[in-house]
Amino acid sequence: MATYTLQRTQKLPISLEKAWDFFSSPKNLKAITPEYMGFNIISGADKRAYPGQIIEYTVKPVLGIPMYWMTEITQVRDMEFFIDEQRVGPYAMWHHQHFFKAIEGGVEMEDIIHYRLPLGPLGSIAHALFVKRQLEGIFTYRFKTLEDKWGTITNPK
Repeated sequence: MATYTLQRTQKLPISLEKAWDFFSSPKNLKAITPEYMGFNIISGADKRAYPGQIIEYTVKPVLGIPMYWMTEITQVRDMEFFIDEQRVGPYAMWHHQHFFKAIEGGVEMEDIIHYRLPLGPLGSIAHALFVKRQLEGIFTYRFKTLEDKWGTITNPK
């Protein structure tokens, strides 16, 4: 069974505090998820990320069919990182690390996701046919949505 990795880095012209405030609040996930995913939070998004927090959602990743997804925030280091892991859902494994650091002119955010698909060889085929492209599309949407919200860092000459 293959383990796949998706990594994205984005720099935004906002403070570390503002970035942490936004991203450590699960209720903001819907605003940065494409509408076609049918993302809906069921419970657990009423508090800022903390270790042990369980968040339940429904998503519609394939053919508009709703799927239940439960994640747990397993680790948090205030203003530095948090990690969420799938407990129930569409993946055989999902481990998502969110890192934040102050940089000149703003904040750098890095997402590192390690994931596995169920169904052995069929999961590998699904990954090649649509899962990889869909995940990349979701993070491209997030990147653009965040740039639209806060702008971009321009390097002074």
